[in-house]
Amino acid sequence: GVLAALVLALLLAATVWRGLHHADAWAEDRRHPMRHPFVAALPMSLLLVATVMVALGGASWPARVLWWAGGLGQLGVTVWVLARWWRGSPGGPSQPWGPIAPPLIIPIVGNVLMPLAGVPLGHTEWAAAQFGVGLVFWPLVMALLLARLIVAGPWPERLRPTSFIVIAPPAVIGLSLLQLGAPLLLGWAFWGVALFSFLWAASQARQIVSQPFGLPHWGMSFPLAALAALTLRLAEPGGALAVLGPVLLALASLVIAALLLATLRGLRDGTLLVAEPVPVPVVAKTGG
Repeated sequence: GVLAALVLALLLAATVWRGLHHADAWAEDRRHPMRHPFVAALPMSLLLVATVMVALGGASWPARVLWWAGGLGQLGVTVWVLARWWRGSPGGPSQPWGPIAPPLIIPIVGNVLMPLAGVPLGHTEWAAAQFGVGLVFWPLVMALLLARLIVAGPWPERLRPTSFIVIAPPAVIGLSLLQLGAPLLLGWAFWGVALFSFLWAASQARQIVSQPFGLPHWGMSFPLAALAALTLRLAEPGGALAVLGPVLLALASLVIAALLLATLRGLRDGTLLVAEPVPVPVVAKTGG
């Protein structure tokens, strides 16, 4: 938890520095049809750190400040991302399905995190209200992803690791419902959806492993952690989940360790933060 908080503080400082010294690049990220949903990772990270603080140390004013900052920031980013839909496809008329990819889930899934720390902090009503936003819009985004797969095929190979993001919403929704006092069977229902999503995403494992490492690979980390957390939450002594939970936790831990090592190696070798490949336009030849 301490390491995560330090990394988040470093990334927030780097983001502010980048915004001050490279405002055009920061603005381009916000306009980019694929990169703009990742802005939601900032407030979502605040919510996750606040959740860890509450879990380890109980209610405290730093956790409360982080929770409110993350929650209001997450709500604002969700409105901003969805408001772009009113203006049509960010990819333009030529690529109506281009921007539809798993990162669109990130602005949604952050809202369903609210009850995890909100209930212990005494803000159950607001946590439930914002949780409802994610609960309603998650199926809509999933429908768009399925429609894109059917109509236009899968997202670009570089984004293939983000397929694991589909695991996160049902896993976190199950955890939050239990935190809000919902019946245990609802937690089991969403665990089933999360497990199916894991099996569905895992069918892409061979293609993902065959790719050179890039930042999209981090899209595998928090979904696996969320599935492990819900499994452990539902586990009973002597039950099947009491065995499966530690296995999933070990898997998530190994994947995160591998991602961390690959990130450090990429930063050392200068292969991580590189420009995206630009497609070469194909000019049709005409006779004559």
